[in-house]
Parts: sequence; structure tokens; C-alpha cells
Amino acid sequence: MVENNKYINKYNFAFIDESTKKEIRRKLLKAVAIPGYQVPYSSPEMPIARGWGTGGLHVTLAIIGKKDIFKIIDQGSDASVNACNLRNFVQSMTGVKTTFDTSEATIIQTRHRITEEELNENQIFVYQVPQPEPLRSVERYENKTRQMHGEADYAKMWVSLYEQFVSHGDIMLGAGYPVKVNNRYIMAPSPIPRWDIPNLNLSKALHLFGAGREKRLYAIPPFTKVEPLEFEDIKFHIEDFKGSACSKTGYKKAFLDEMYYDDGSTNFVINDSNFLDKLSEKEEPIQHENKYINQIEE
Repeated sequence: MVENNKYINKYNFAFIDESTKKEIRRKLLKAVAIPGYQVPYSSPEMPIARGWGTGGLHVTLAIIGKKDIFKIIDQGSDASVNACNLRNFVQSMTGVKTTFDTSEATIIQTRHRITEEELNENQIFVYQVPQPEPLRSVERYENKTRQMHGEADYAKMWVSLYEQFVSHGDIMLGAGYPVKVNNRYIMAPSPIPRWDIPNLNLSKALHLFGAGREKRLYAIPPFTKVEPLEFEDIKFHIEDFKGSACSKTGYKKAFLDEMYYDDGSTNFVINDSNFLDKLSEKEEPIQHENKYINQIEE
């Protein structure tokens, strides 16, 4: 905990002025009330460039309180440049306690991953989103995509997925695979890998998404149905690490990073740094239930 931080008395708590925080919170309430729906917001200026996590930072700073415990990851790592800089900024502007422990945090901000460790009812998961519009690849005009969402007209998206399968033998979407939320809106789940998509379904935590550059907020409330788009005969699948295991722990059922060395050799390491640390220390963190992992193992 930072007790006497030199910045706290010079800026408003959590940097953003109170009226703007209220506006963001009102928009977040609407987003929670309509799961998967994109709500426009003001996207105030921050001391970092748009595209470097301003949307997630707006959400975090609007909802954080003095008793919260804050954690931030960048592609699974607590120690990346983006994560360290934003963690230092949030701590400087609030004085809240920060942590690397997933189970201890009350607010977790992320870029491109969901933690391997299961989230609970007392946690809020905040996403930095570069492109919130899932229909952008099939429709370039914003007024048209708004109309398509309003009418639940997703024919172009389904045609695009089918064309990919016909051309390549698979749906060629990796990070940011589109999902349908609460049987209504198609949503872009930020550029998380396919591995993490099942962890959104019926999650105990509240998931909030902020796209600062595009000025959009959206949300997935706890215990909300989230389904990846798939055909009856073309099923969704996650990344296949079959035959590979973490070189440090021997663990197989986690998202792995492939490491390359100067001698040409490679091995795999668990992507989630805190999950890796806990396994290395012989702890047993509770992992998300993911039926697709068991299908790979079988």
C-alpha cells in the first residue's frame, strides 16, 4: 500500500475528474443491463496514447475504490512493460494495494488474456480492447453495423465464417473469435485466444470491456451465457497443445508459449505468469472448467 504517494494530493483520486467517472459508470450500468451491447462514451484524454490501454484504464479508474486490490496482466504476464507502467500509474493515482496473485485481486485489468485461475463473484475483470466491432471485417461503415446489431442481422458474419472454411478447411480466426452473448448480440471478446473463450461462459465475475480509441464500452454480467459462433457440422475448437507440456512444471492443461533459443531448440512454458509461479511453488490453483481441454486430452 502506498501511504504517502507524492501524486495523490496533486491530482483527483484515480486521476479522472468525478463528473467523467460518473458518466463512465452510468454507461457501464447500461452495458451490464444489455449484455454484449456497445455503449458510446466520452473517452477522456489520458497521459498515454490511445491504443495503449486507455479504454481499460478508463474503466478501472472509474470503478476503483481505496479498498480495492489491483492486478494487471499483459498477454498473461505481470511483468511486461505495458502491465508495469499501467500498474504504477494506477497505484500512483489511487494509493491502492497491488498484487500479482489472481485470487487476491478485486479488480484485474488485462490485455489479451484471461487468467488460468478461476475468477470469483467478488472480482471485476477489465479488458483493454483495440477493436470492439466484431462486424468490421464484413462491413466497413459504422451506421451499417449499428443497424445490423439492432436488427440482429448477422448473415454477413456467418457467410464470412463459411467462406473461410470452404477456402481453408477451418475458420481462420484466432485471437478475438466472435461470440454470441445472452442469445442476442454478437460481440468481440477483445483479442484473447480461443483458449479463453469458454472461460467467459457463465463466469462468476463481472467482465467489463473498454475501447478508448473507438469510444465504446460493453460488458458481460456474471453467469451470462456466452457461446462461440459455430455451425452444426463445423465446431469451435481451441488451440491444440497436444503432446506438449510446460517445461518448468510438466503441466499440460494451460495455454502455452513456445520459447525459441539460439541453438534452434524450443520448449513450452505456461503463459499465465502467476499460474506458473503457483504451480512451481507446489500450490494448486483452481482452474476454469473448460470442456475443450478435456476433448484435446482424449
